[in-house]
Amino acid sequence: MDIQLKRGLLDVCVLAAIKNGDSYGYQIMKDMKPYLELSESTLYTILKRLETAHMLTVRSQEHDGRLRKYYHITEQGIARLEEFREDWKEILSIYRFITREESEHE
Repeated sequence: MDIQLKRGLLDVCVLAAIKNGDSYGYQIMKDMKPYLELSESTLYTILKRLETAHMLTVRSQEHDGRLRKYYHITEQGIARLEEFREDWKEILSIYRFITREESEHE
């Protein structure tokens, strides 16, 4: 898969994982695990990129004597999810065109 396409899809997956409520890294990984495998280093790179792009904010809170970072989706992050839903319609249309071509030749 094209690395830029994959990066964009993973960004949207992380945003979708926290759209219904603040979450932290380990929980995000657990929530995503049934759908895709993501390494811890990849997740934290994505979270930092989304924070830099103002699509999420971060707050620290003590939990069991340790500070835990909680991530919160911003209006820009929600807008990115909506944009993705619109983009996805076009992607599905392209996919249908490609697979239509293949099924005609079978």
